[in-house]
Amino acid sequence: VQLQASGGGLVQAGGSLRLSCAVSGSTFSNYALGWHRQGPGKRREWVASIGSDGRTNHASAVKGRFTISRDNAKKMLYLQMNSLKPEDTAVYYCSENGYELRSPPHCWGQGTLVTVSS
Repeated sequence: VQLQASGGGLVQAGGSLRLSCAVSGSTFSNYALGWHRQGPGKRREWVASIGSDGRTNHASAVKGRFTISRDNAKKMLYLQMNSLKPEDTAVYYCSENGYELRSPPHCWGQGTLVTVSS
């Protein structure tokens, strides 16, 4: 299984970005998927998950600003990020998880850097 994240970049506070993650070599639609991030000097943290049935769960820090979605036909995972804040600056990683919405990751992408300037 390979996951390729893209879409990161430099954006001003209040702006938006859409991250994408292409998944190959997997029975994609069976698994939950997730986004995680690691800010400078911080531990990696969970951002959002989406189940095979489309149910979602978002961390409190991003709820109402970020939206996770998936396209099973294209084997793509997305993270729409709005109202970005400097504290959202991090490397964002996509993951393939287990069968359930709360299943832990078993495969990671390489990460894409998001920098939010104040």
